[in-house]
Amino acid sequence: MSIILKSPEEIQEMRIACRLAAEVLDYIAPFIQPGISTAEIDRLCSDYMTNVQHTISATLNYAPPGYPPYPASTCISLNHQVCHGIPGPKSLKKGDILNIDVTVITPQGFYGDTSRMFIVGEASILAKRLCQVTYECMWLGIAEVRPGAHLGNIGHVIQRHAESNGFSVVREFCGHGIGRGFHEDPQVLHYGRQGSGCELQADMIFTIEPMINAGKAAISELPDGWTIVTRDRSLSAQWEHTILVTESGVEVLTLSAANPPPPKLIGGALASATNAAIAALPPAPVS
Repeated sequence: MSIILKSPEEIQEMRIACRLAAEVLDYIAPFIQPGISTAEIDRLCSDYMTNVQHTISATLNYAPPGYPPYPASTCISLNHQVCHGIPGPKSLKKGDILNIDVTVITPQGFYGDTSRMFIVGEASILAKRLCQVTYECMWLGIAEVRPGAHLGNIGHVIQRHAESNGFSVVREFCGHGIGRGFHEDPQVLHYGRQGSGCELQADMIFTIEPMINAGKAAISELPDGWTIVTRDRSLSAQWEHTILVTESGVEVLTLSAANPPPPKLIGGALASATNAAIAALPPAPVS
């Protein structure tokens, strides 16, 4: 494992990249209505990145070994799709839940990565509860971040909270380091043992992005080579923030004006600092 500690200059560039990624989600939020296709959502996000932000999508034509080039500017995963859903002609309907995952590359070559759940109209009690518990899982993981803590602490609290609410954790995908590269060390598992894994150090930057299923954890890959679904076709949810390990704790880099606040179970200094940071951000982009 070769973890890249970021310089003060790189950290500032990452703040910019991550804020831009979050602003794409702010921009698209008003468009998430019944009748819009996931392809149209992707087009709107792509146009905003290209023409307003002057950023580049990291996912468009992304082709790691063994995968075909990814054909879209965002990943949009709908209902039982876990991750890497390819946008297409399917239109949203009331009751759907979807994750939109955005990664931008700034002109300076830094990656900002975040994802958010959206509910179309009035969803089922199960769907709303799954989205909320997954959001809580992410924030419980964030609350474990501080110098000297172990990476496994993050996965441990996420797994415990998900399973105590009757849900399951997808194990095949994880968070990751990020900076000048899309995927860097360390890998951030969303399950595990307290006290396991590497020791966190100030100036590390990585994502925390739990994928939580309403049913069993087993997944399948669709023939398109990208889209991952729950094998039992149960609903799945994911939230993602990119975070910085600071000298005293953690800074969430992908906050935005339209970000929901930390859940009520996250209190104390972290919640206060996060809410203050959200309040200080510029207004959300107007669609």
